[in-house]
Amino acid sequence: MTSLAERADTRAEPPDPPHARPTGAPAIPQQVPRGSGPDDRFRVLVVCTGNICRSPAAELLMRSLLVGRLGGRAAARVEVSSAGVAAVVGSGMHPFSRAQLAPWGLDTRAEAFRARGLDDRAVAGADLVLGADVRHRSAVLERYPHLLDRTFALREFARLAVAADTTALPPDPVERGRSLVGLARAARGTVPRADDTVPDPMGGPESAHRDAVRRIFDAVHTVVAELAPRAAAVSR
Repeated sequence: MTSLAERADTRAEPPDPPHARPTGAPAIPQQVPRGSGPDDRFRVLVVCTGNICRSPAAELLMRSLLVGRLGGRAAARVEVSSAGVAAVVGSGMHPFSRAQLAPWGLDTRAEAFRARGLDDRAVAGADLVLGADVRHRSAVLERYPHLLDRTFALREFARLAVAADTTALPPDPVERGRSLVGLARAARGTVPRADDTVPDPMGGPESAHRDAVRRIFDAVHTVVAELAPRAAAVSR
């Protein structure tokens, strides 16, 4: 398994992992119903417990990878934010988790991060809600059951996105994102179950934070590869 240090050499554009896809080209499910974000934006919200370890790491990594794939202007159409179900509101990112972002040059940027809670404002207009763990997915749905059609655990969504046939998805990142959510929703229950946890590193040693960020990076990279594939991959 590749270490974070080894990944540092490819921080701007990590290599795509191999994707195993089913054969056939099923019809694209209907896009996420309106009530999600503005028509010119695809909004992603990542949720964890305190919003100081896992979800901010996912937020910062996803933003960085999107810029690497799309460029700054197009990537700005995908808005990524994070929140915590029991947030330490106003606190900075945990120093151990922040340090794990150094291979991508994001540790300095993470210094400005401040935690916020999961509330109506945080979920407003969300096209995709990703819980850092399956428990966060459940916590979001307990408060906002109407978000069932667009709420997943982070690693769960990555598995479903990889299993889906995305060859017919539109190239526009906003349209593609909403269609990808539809494909993932339709694939629920059809993909073998797996361990979708990202253990909470809070209170643990630095190695626990390293493991959490590694799992988050792998899942986020997979999601970004489907959301913003390279031009050659779109026509495969």
